Amino acid sequence: MNGTPGPANGTPGPATAPGTPGPHPEHDRSAPAEQPQALYVYALLPDPGTEAAETLPGTTTGLDGRPLRLVGDKPGGPVALVHATAPAPYQGPDEDVRRWIVEHDRAVDAAWQLTGAVLPMTFNVLVRPEDGRSAEQRLRGWLAEHHDELTARLDDLAGHAELRVEITLDREAAAVSSERARSLMADMAESSPGVRRLLAKRLEMARREASEQLADALYADARRRLAVVSEDLQDRRRAVRDPGETDVLSVSLLVRQDGIETVGRVLAEIQDEQSAVRIRFLGPWPPYSFADLGRGPGGREPEEAPPGGGAVPGLRPA
Repeated sequence: MNGTPGPANGTPGPATAPGTPGPHPEHDRSAPAEQPQALYVYALLPDPGTEAAETLPGTTTGLDGRPLRLVGDKPGGPVALVHATAPAPYQGPDEDVRRWIVEHDRAVDAAWQLTGAVLPMTFNVLVRPEDGRSAEQRLRGWLAEHHDELTARLDDLAGHAELRVEITLDREAAAVSSERARSLMADMAESSPGVRRLLAKRLEMARREASEQLADALYADARRRLAVVSEDLQDRRRAVRDPGETDVLSVSLLVRQDGIETVGRVLAEIQDEQSAVRIRFLGPWPPYSFADLGRGPGGREPEEAPPGGGAVPGLRPA
């Protein structure tokens, strides 16, 4: 799937998929003629070759239907999937931001499906003109400076995907063997409504304590077993918490595409061994959580990455 780009400079011109709507007029972010353009960066990917380099921008659009193109330093080197935009971050109502993030992820996924390896950016990563250099000149310079590092990282990620695993415990199910919880439930059955309310609070505390003890016992074993069937593992915070559950672990896994079923089997074993376990198994996705590469243009460190994955620093979130 890898090859060499068509044009000598590795940057096919903008293309729009047939039948694909253009930018939303209410979100017209075209820079005025006198204002230099920035580049919104979706992902870095291996040089996909001439035919694919024309196919990807021609069949996939970006935020608000923006035409995409590839920017590269030299044939055969890593390229960036971008669109031209005003040098300001995308901001708007929550509904618009959610749509933009979906459109961003769709473009990244298309690049990943095409090449089998990407270094995905988080939402709102811009390269701006600076010090008399255009955004494209800065991006090309950064790609040239980090050519070997980027090539090696893309080689490492080829054929890999990110999975996210959340393991929790249903508190009521986790406390079935708790003598204190069983005793409180028996007392509640024979008590007045007022006393039952007091006992219900004690029961919730007993279930919480029992589930936390069980979670502590399960954590190390589950993490070890997942580490064995993955090539990298990163702890994560759960985005949404169920008030009736206790966390065991939440991790991102980097796995080979042909290893996804193995992860599923390990999770099924964990589920079978403990009926109170609840498992959320998400993916496969491009490896957002495993894309960190250090400094970028200008030698600047990135600002804190938005939830959901890592960015390639320097091509920093706006």
